[in-house]
Amino acid sequence: MTAQRGAADHEEPPSPSVQAATARGLQELFPGVRVWYGRATGSWWALVPLGQGPRLLEAPTPQRLREAIMSARTHG
Repeated sequence: MTAQRGAADHEEPPSPSVQAATARGLQELFPGVRVWYGRATGSWWALVPLGQGPRLLEAPTPQRLREAIMSARTHG
């Protein structure tokens, strides 16, 4: 799933320490989900294990990634 980015979503890349803390926080919120910031893409990514196999999600912000993870877990 690739998120569309508008001008409002385009921000400066977070610092490496912010990237790590944000990924850690989301992974604690969603055990079993792997989260990272893609420096090449400028997007946040998550690999979400689901019953039918893992799903790769992309979002422009951590908040939008959180919403996408919740939706994927709810709707499979």
